Amino acid sequence: MADAIRFESRMSDGDALMWNIEKDPLLRSTIAVVWLLESAPDHARLEAKRKRATRTIPRLRQHVVSNPASIAPPRWEADPSFDLRYHLRWLRAPGAGELRDVLDFASPVVMAGFDRARPLWELYVLEGMSAGRAALVLKLHHSLSDGVGLVRMTEAMVERRAEPGRDPGPLPPLADAVPMTQGERFLDALGHEWRRQLGRAQRSLRATRANLLGLVRDPTALARETTESAASIARMLRPVSEPLSPIMRARSLSLRLDTLALSTEKLRAAAKLVDGKLNDAFVAGVAGGLRLYHEAHGASPESLRMTMPINVRDDATAKLAGNQFAPARFPVPIGIVDPLERMRAIRNLVAEQRAEPALGLIADVSGVLNRLPASVTTSLFGSMLKGVDFVTSNVPGPRFDVYLSGARLESVFGFGPLTGAALNVTLFSYTDGSHLGISSDPASIPDPDLLVACLRKGFDEVLAGV
Repeated sequence: MADAIRFESRMSDGDALMWNIEKDPLLRSTIAVVWLLESAPDHARLEAKRKRATRTIPRLRQHVVSNPASIAPPRWEADPSFDLRYHLRWLRAPGAGELRDVLDFASPVVMAGFDRARPLWELYVLEGMSAGRAALVLKLHHSLSDGVGLVRMTEAMVERRAEPGRDPGPLPPLADAVPMTQGERFLDALGHEWRRQLGRAQRSLRATRANLLGLVRDPTALARETTESAASIARMLRPVSEPLSPIMRARSLSLRLDTLALSTEKLRAAAKLVDGKLNDAFVAGVAGGLRLYHEAHGASPESLRMTMPINVRDDATAKLAGNQFAPARFPVPIGIVDPLERMRAIRNLVAEQRAEPALGLIADVSGVLNRLPASVTTSLFGSMLKGVDFVTSNVPGPRFDVYLSGARLESVFGFGPLTGAALNVTLFSYTDGSHLGISSDPASIPDPDLLVACLRKGFDEVLAGV
């Protein structure tokens, strides 16, 4: 449950990087989730649920307090001006109340930057949809959590049945919202850095012991592993001058949202044909769709550059709030027509990325980068990310029905940030469905209906054998 999550008082170095590089608005890290409900949620129950959640999930009441001169990452502190009415808004669904109307409503909401003086989330409840349905649009900053952590945090809002559960009792007390003095901030930052450096020293000592033992057994191993780690870090940080796509090259601050629904069982069955996992079939379907989209425009690139977050949560970080992923960037072969061959190629590529030594060093690398001026890190990440063609992400959700204040959740669509790319396709699995949230930059993809049709055909190719 959400109350088992551990919330640190400061951003991690990785979260701070995402926060700081937004000096370039093309690198914003806004996440959106659209929930479609079978009926409208009960007002009083949802308000009470959300109010309680702001007491049990500290991040919902905290804003970011940073100091450019500080030696430590920004702090999460209770917002003394917190107002739930700003963050939770009830509206009537626009237009005819169809999914398309909800997505068109959500696009400008997601495009708008956050008020950095407030907690970094907004929730819109849209009532009056067709057939008595309702929708929720949740907007939050990526520094709050990755997709896996977000699923755990939202557990506090949902239930396993439509009927009200037992009385949860009185509200937990509010966290202290008294701002720290500058002296307290300095001492807190100093203590944070001391603990961090001590942790690094302990890890270094353990690594040194292991290296010495390895050196006795194999004198060449240490040099080989050091060289491999350095090369892996260089690959992770390597600038890329421009996208590989000859047609998806322009970038803007605009955003288009679309969706696609698939069968999780069929995706898993397709992946098993090549001894792969659901993610291999998912990426192969996206790659096939992009091949068809390029062919429709008279282009035929062999590969496109993809960013894919790799979950690095372990037993020590499983209950830690925030982001626990490493971004992998690599060319994906979209020119392979045979879907089985394409899945095999992607399975092997993803396995190579998961074996990169730099994955285990992501926290230390982020710490080094955070020592640089924000303008330098923004420029560095811009050179890394603006040459990416598309992003894919796979977030596992509950395999059973859940309810939100009496209303059954029909489907969930997650929309990840573009962060310099032309396209982001995020798969969120719920019950027996894989729901794809498709975010695209209209400057790069001016015909989104064609893109969605091509993606659908790309998945038809992958699922044809099951």
